[in-house]
Amino acid sequence: MAVGPLARYRSMAVRSLEQPSVGRAPPGSYRRICEHPAVSEHDDVTVVVPCFNYGRFLEEALASVRAQAGGPPRLLVVDDGSTEPETQRTLGSLSEDVGLLRQRNAGLSAARNAGFRAARTPLLLALDADDLLPPAALRALKQGLEADPVAGFAYGVTRFFGEWSGELAMPGWDPYRLLYRHTIGPTALTRRELFEDVGGYDEHVTGFEDWEFWLHALAHGWHGVKVAEVTFLYRRHGVTMLAGARRDYRRWYRRMRLKHSDLYRRRRELARGSDLGAVGRLLYRFYWGPRPIPAVVEQRLYHLIWGRRRS
Repeated sequence: MAVGPLARYRSMAVRSLEQPSVGRAPPGSYRRICEHPAVSEHDDVTVVVPCFNYGRFLEEALASVRAQAGGPPRLLVVDDGSTEPETQRTLGSLSEDVGLLRQRNAGLSAARNAGFRAARTPLLLALDADDLLPPAALRALKQGLEADPVAGFAYGVTRFFGEWSGELAMPGWDPYRLLYRHTIGPTALTRRELFEDVGGYDEHVTGFEDWEFWLHALAHGWHGVKVAEVTFLYRRHGVTMLAGARRDYRRWYRRMRLKHSDLYRRRRELARGSDLGAVGRLLYRFYWGPRPIPAVVEQRLYHLIWGRRRS
């Protein structure tokens, strides 16, 4: 009988949680991950918040995590070599319920990896410093994992705020769709076993890091579960990292296909687990995959759909 990735890890000895393990994290100074009162139902979750010069948003992001229904999870900020004075002041005044890990600037993937490796909990979630969690996010995501005990991660609906408004409701878990379109998002409640199995985020990938991470999980036999609730608030402002990565999309897409070529060769097998018909599969493979519309045109279309109307 085949053994799934979660069962495989749970058959191994549980690793010691007495001291945080930083693994291959870039050199930095570690400040404790603080304990939480026993009344919190989320003390088995660490929310890792990478921050590079986003001090103006950081306290709002942390407040959204503290406001979780059922109590706060553990909180860890990873300073990815911030140089901005405002950010330095914010980091220096973090309250005692927030752990802080400082490192030289190494990029988003390295910051997430450092935070996840330093965490001591079985459940992990990455939240960028300019984004927010709605109050019921962790409770909804944990219910998703409880409903599917072998799922490696749970994700939900994205709601825009800032310069955009509206919701982005991606389809449920579909491995075929994931080959050609990022249908998960950056913020999902992830089992530690999955993170350790895939070896973390690829630190050489600096565009569409999340998509590559979920593809890597799929290649290792993991699957996700989607919940119907809004679990991620995505702040749209100025020129974001995602908008910059979109201009280089085809290069990153080719790189992911090359790295995960064995997975892409299994597309017919993965199609059997999809609710897409033949036309839908063609649309994903030949439109969402290569995305032939120029990035600037695509962004204008998105602005028409989600951009806030100015009075």
